[in-house]
Amino acid sequence: MAARNPLSEEELSCPVCCDIFRDPVLLSCSHSVCKTCLQTFWETKGSRECPICRRRSSKEHPPCNLVLKNVCEALLESRSQRSSAGSEGLCVLHNEKLKLFCLDDQQPVCLVCQTSKNHRNHKFCPVDEAVTEFKDKLKSALEPLQKNLRFVFPNRLSFQTQAQHTETQIKEEFEKLHQFLRDEEAARIAALKEEEEQKGQMMRRKIEEMNGEISALSDTIRNIEKEMEAEDVLFLQFESDLCKRGLTPKDPEKTSGALINVGKHLSNLKFRVWENMQEVLQYTPVTLDPNTAHPDLHLSDDLTAVENTKQSSSLPDNPERFDKWWCVLGSEGFNSGIHCWDVQVGDSDYWSLGVITESGPRKGISFLGSVWRLGYDKSNNEILILCPGQSVHSFTPKEKLQRVRVQLDWDRGKVTFTDLLTNTHLHTITHTFTERVLPFFSNYSVHPLRILPVKTSVTVEQHS
Repeated sequence: MAARNPLSEEELSCPVCCDIFRDPVLLSCSHSVCKTCLQTFWETKGSRECPICRRRSSKEHPPCNLVLKNVCEALLESRSQRSSAGSEGLCVLHNEKLKLFCLDDQQPVCLVCQTSKNHRNHKFCPVDEAVTEFKDKLKSALEPLQKNLRFVFPNRLSFQTQAQHTETQIKEEFEKLHQFLRDEEAARIAALKEEEEQKGQMMRRKIEEMNGEISALSDTIRNIEKEMEAEDVLFLQFESDLCKRGLTPKDPEKTSGALINVGKHLSNLKFRVWENMQEVLQYTPVTLDPNTAHPDLHLSDDLTAVENTKQSSSLPDNPERFDKWWCVLGSEGFNSGIHCWDVQVGDSDYWSLGVITESGPRKGISFLGSVWRLGYDKSNNEILILCPGQSVHSFTPKEKLQRVRVQLDWDRGKVTFTDLLTNTHLHTITHTFTERVLPFFSNYSVHPLRILPVKTSVTVEQHS
């Protein structure tokens, strides 16, 4: 007689919690349920019914199904042993050491598994070889991740430092504006106090004069009152003498300009302060983008000057940054209109100015194919004109350049360079631009290139 197959886990599962029975109890209807599951069901239902057939149970405390409990505990113990064997490197099926690795199923197996039908015609290798191979693959996969981590971590620190430095600069700039406003306020309060003091002194002099007049007038009134008591003829003679001496009372003199000139202090106050602010404010049509600067370059805090320190700083190698040439770009690009910026080249012995396409590369020297520029080489004392696809054009300047104007006419495709000190035209590059371009600066010298500010003015337009 064939042996009966052992019970499956499904047959040994509680119909309420669907897990292996724990402390099963036997109901009068012959159904078994976990003791905890039954008590919870009865409390929720409010009556003692079988969770399966809904037949009412006659017993408040059903007996334990001891046989079923023993079978379930044995199953749970066997499962725990298999799990322990797997964690110790033993086959969960045959309790043998896992010495082989099945390449088809990608899992470790024992020698018995190798001969079983589940792994028939499969390829195997020793576990040690499989471990070595997987470690090598994992190491190869980790290398680019570690490289990215080495790039991301400094970038994160640089990002935080950059944010903190930028915040500090913003606060410093606003503190300058706050100080300017405080100085303006103090100057205007001082002017008001000065006028108040001047008007106060004038009023005190007037009051002293009025007090003298009042005293004289009081004496005259007393004399008149005495004369009024005299006989009629004598009184008429006194009145005649009083008129001849000009002692007839007159109205007090009113003083003009005695009040504070409020209009002088408050009229268009905000506008006047803004007008005065033009003396301390500067505007440069182009500023530099520090995220594009070669690590050897140092930019001024206001992003208008660049010098070559010859000492590389720990800046992130972001895609926008030049890594081979000492270059930096303007922070804003142009795709239409006429734009102009003046640069003081000063004592720099090797520099370039011009424009570059926004989409042009920044790494290596391949970016040179998208730059239109004028440069200076002190070693040969010559001006160089460099354009993509064209041979280098050069000439010797009459005098060393100090200030150069770069003017871009994007619509007409022209980049014009002018010597500002002599107002001499140096060269005009022509090209049909089809995309946005950015101002381009290159400085190989410790002497800075500086973008010069333009004059600003405040105008008021009257309505016609």
